[in-house]
Amino acid sequence: MIIFLQRSFFAERGRSMWSMNTNKYLGGLVVVAWLLLVADFVGDQLIPPMEPIVSEVAAGLPSAAESSASKAAEPVVPLGVLLASASIDKGKKVAKKCVACHSFKQGGKNKVGPNLYNIMGSKRGVVAGYSYSGAIKAMGGVWGFDDMDQFLKKPKKFMPGTKMSFSGLKKPKDRAAIIVYLRSFSDTPVDLPTN
Repeated sequence: MIIFLQRSFFAERGRSMWSMNTNKYLGGLVVVAWLLLVADFVGDQLIPPMEPIVSEVAAGLPSAAESSASKAAEPVVPLGVLLASASIDKGKKVAKKCVACHSFKQGGKNKVGPNLYNIMGSKRGVVAGYSYSGAIKAMGGVWGFDDMDQFLKKPKKFMPGTKMSFSGLKKPKDRAAIIVYLRSFSDTPVDLPTN
């Protein structure tokens, strides 16, 4: 119908922009598009689409093989061993994630988070001029190596209600490196654990 109208329009003016080949090509494209649509419809009628199967991996749950393999692949290394082998330089690299919210210099200003100078071995929630959450005030105690390791692993799990929005460091070696780095910011660094 469209081709006929276009041909009659141009025929009235005495010129033809459509050749016979152009009509064949356009007609072929229309037929192919129509065949694809019909084939898709018929295929859906013969074999109805299936609902996707959600596997344990897709759901975020480790399979039994993965969980046993990950346990076997990742031996638990004591924190004392990790701290003994950790370097301040690596801790400095890992701490680049922290500088947006914390300062490390003696007498440095508090930012979104408190100044971390002399944090290791000090009481929790006592940096002057910083408004701590009720969670850290209620927890009390001092920042030991094990506590700092657990806090850096998942802050909100270790201390529910903390203001710290950082999700945590997954790798034990990274946590050990940053703990050694934090320990270096003190006039009298706390002794590393021996175990």
